[in-house]
Amino acid sequence: MYFPRLRDLREDKDLYQKDIAQLLGITQTVYSRYERGYQTIPIPHLLKLADFYQTSTDYILGRTNDPRPFPQPSSKRK
Repeated sequence: MYFPRLRDLREDKDLYQKDIAQLLGITQTVYSRYERGYQTIPIPHLLKLADFYQTSTDYILGRTNDPRPFPQPSSKRK
């Protein structure tokens, strides 16, 4: 699956693939495979990217065009 928004989000922050790879603890080659759709993104990496870019996983995956993150669940339960 191809994730064009990964590249767009990275470039909007003027970062290189190696910068994001370092954030994820992987090689630049593996991260490049994520961007080009040659390798599936593991869920922990997807979550870390969504947090880093302050967006939702659905936005990264192309399931929505709204880049705003979803509200965080309240820690208080009734």
